[in-house]
Amino acid sequence: MSAPAVSPAMQAALNQMQELSAQAGARPAGERLDATVGSGGFADALQSSLERINQLQIESGDKARAFQAGEPGVELHDVMITGQKASIAFEMGKQVRNRLVTAYKDIMNMQV
Repeated sequence: MSAPAVSPAMQAALNQMQELSAQAGARPAGERLDATVGSGGFADALQSSLERINQLQIESGDKARAFQAGEPGVELHDVMITGQKASIAFEMGKQVRNRLVTAYKDIMNMQV
């Protein structure tokens, strides 16, 4: 089973977060930040959330294409609901990213 395709917007958000985490820990950009506590951690929760947002976007696009192709069993209201779910999830992801960037900048500007 192959990994789901990542949309360009999601990839850009992931790249920006990886660059910020590399700057925060003075790590190379390709190295993963280990922010685990116990068996799970913030980094794992964030990664799974981003994957879920991406999955919702892929599902929305697939359902829209199926509706446009006239496949039986695909109703307009299902397409609209799936599209709204993906849109709301993406907006939430952008807000989380913006707040993380703001928090990072605030911490970097603190006097020690």
